[in-house]
Amino acid sequence: MPHLVIRGVTVEEMKRISLQLARELADICGCGTDNFTFEVPQSTFVFNGEEIPSFPLIEVKWFERGQETRDRFAQSITKHIMSTGADEVEVVFIPFLEPAYYINGERVGD
Repeated sequence: MPHLVIRGVTVEEMKRISLQLARELADICGCGTDNFTFEVPQSTFVFNGEEIPSFPLIEVKWFERGQETRDRFAQSITKHIMSTGADEVEVVFIPFLEPAYYINGERVGD
């Protein structure tokens, strides 16, 4: 945890940036790089009856860490995704509540 779902970036581009991105995000969060999962689903975007190129949209699913950490996290993601040639990057945070999160059937928090 955190789990990032990355759309609009190829698997090859993500492979190229993933190691450095994980290191930077781990530094921001004060955790190990093994806490991060990068998911790159293959999505097709359609508008007005036509297939269109997608833009990078990154969903960050995590336990809330505060505005300052969220800002730094989004800036890091944006920097690394823009290094793939993207003109615009959108990042959205989806916070999990510890009492609603279970590992092996056990609630994580109260």
